[in-house]
Amino acid sequence: MSWPYLVLLALAFVLLVGAEWRRVAGGRGFKPLSLGAEARSARARQKRKANLKLVRTESDDFAASVERDLAELPTIEEKDRR
Repeated sequence: MSWPYLVLLALAFVLLVGAEWRRVAGGRGFKPLSLGAEARSARARQKRKANLKLVRTESDDFAASVERDLAELPTIEEKDRR
């Protein structure tokens, strides 16, 4: 092989790695550098998530009271059934 083919092969490899880098590195917890509109929307989403608050509803209180009542119920041991 001559050197122009080796250069083209190296450029093709670099292009392939650059195109697939986000997909390969994205599943491992590593965040690749994001630019432009995507980065702006990600920052906006993080800002919105920071302002979220947990709201307790009546259904949470109801579930807690049911669990408390079930824990207080008398149980029948195996030896008591005979």
